Amino acid sequence: MPQEIEIVLLPEEKDDELLLKQKAAQVLKIALNRIQSVQIRKRSIDARSRQVVFRVKVLVAIDEQLAPEIFTVNYPAVTDKKPVLIVGAGPAGIFAALRCIELGFKPIVLERGKDVKQRRRDLAAINKQGLINPESNYCYGEGGAGTYSDGKLYTRSNKRGDVNHVLQTLVAYGASPDILVDARPHIGTNKLPQIITALREQILNAGGEVHFGAKVTDFVLESNSLKGVVLADGNELNAEALILATGHSARDIYELLHQKQIAIEAKAFALGVRIEHPQVLVDQAQYHCVVRSPHLPPSYYSLVEQLDNRGVFSFCMCPGGIIAPCATDYNEIVVNGWSPSKRNNPFANSGTVVQINLEDVPGSETDPLRLLNFQLAIEQQAYRLGGGNLVAPAQRMVDFVEGKVSNDLPLNSYLPGTASVDLTEVLPEFIHQRLRKALPLFGQKMKGYYTNEAILVGVESRTSSPVRIPRDRETLQHPQITGLYPCGEGAGYAGGIVSAAIDGMNCAEAIAKKLS
Repeated sequence: MPQEIEIVLLPEEKDDELLLKQKAAQVLKIALNRIQSVQIRKRSIDARSRQVVFRVKVLVAIDEQLAPEIFTVNYPAVTDKKPVLIVGAGPAGIFAALRCIELGFKPIVLERGKDVKQRRRDLAAINKQGLINPESNYCYGEGGAGTYSDGKLYTRSNKRGDVNHVLQTLVAYGASPDILVDARPHIGTNKLPQIITALREQILNAGGEVHFGAKVTDFVLESNSLKGVVLADGNELNAEALILATGHSARDIYELLHQKQIAIEAKAFALGVRIEHPQVLVDQAQYHCVVRSPHLPPSYYSLVEQLDNRGVFSFCMCPGGIIAPCATDYNEIVVNGWSPSKRNNPFANSGTVVQINLEDVPGSETDPLRLLNFQLAIEQQAYRLGGGNLVAPAQRMVDFVEGKVSNDLPLNSYLPGTASVDLTEVLPEFIHQRLRKALPLFGQKMKGYYTNEAILVGVESRTSSPVRIPRDRETLQHPQITGLYPCGEGAGYAGGIVSAAIDGMNCAEAIAKKLS
């Protein structure tokens, strides 16, 4: 009978398979030759004491071999099957398409941006020249915002669906098997494009369709029932069901829904800055060392404070990462972060934001776009103060807290460039006041965090959608429009690659239940 146990390993021991068996024998108090195999189930770093260790949960096969776990999915031919329209080729849209195929429906994926290969040129223009393409950028295009902004897979969404199915699918199409066991799985921006391409080819091979440059400009409605969509080129596509998975930045879709009097709601989100430190400072603080062991990955952190009844917290932390310009239109500044698979850049960055509630934003309570417009106004102010060409307003950390404009700025990873600015001119008062209080407190929790070697870059504003598209909890359809399935981050029902993918699969299953 296999047994699951936890084993503690030093960093230099974690890849020693024989040692793993020996330690398992010691824990179970059995002879080494009785252990046939040891399968790692979960692996995490424990840096609470000065001796950093790996805690590894393993399944030990005693006196008999474990049957190998083989992950397979049947994707039947669906060329002539009933179509389902999917707007958006991010993780929600891609996994919705794959699940539609499994269930015997033909997905037709409509993506306003370009494929992953073509997107690279537009991202190069953003980083090197400060030139934004409103239809192809870090947020729009195949794979969605996650493709070129990291590929972090950490999620707490087990209750929403099968997390392992998502991870195993990614491994089957090229991701490292490490994502199945690491406590904070991560693919890396340099590896995600090949995986996304392989998933698209699977959709096409099964008879599905994927169209790029296919921007939806109107919905075809008949008696509160969705019949199809109209594209920017004038073409009309029809189907009995549409999964709307456009991501958190498709403002024109929210405006279209509002214009057509399809119910949407203002939704709370968080806003702040992206903070970058030298990675060595984070390693020294978290690993209690002068120089990080080569057997340890670059360290991360997670910090949170409650100030004046409001959460201030770090999120989307990128060890060995880069700050990226993620605007989706002209005359706005939006920043995010990403890391390559090796996380080997010299900086570490993290979004550091304050929760915004509905009552914080002036305007009519019946205006579902008021938080979206609030978000946009701050991004445009950041652009004006940066001076153009996606140069971002920035300030050294201690200078920001003490109310000083920085005389100079530290070397940093944001390629379009940074301008020394008083960030209180960018951020609303209720946000910058809480940030000023939180940063020294974070420094008490993490040695070396509160330093003028750190830079604050504005603004981190696309943490989640400022709009929610309502849907019925059981059918997942919009309560007003039959056949419309709001999905993923853009609809307000996910918060990352894995949760969005799960939501896409759930919507596909809801459609199959209805149409079957």
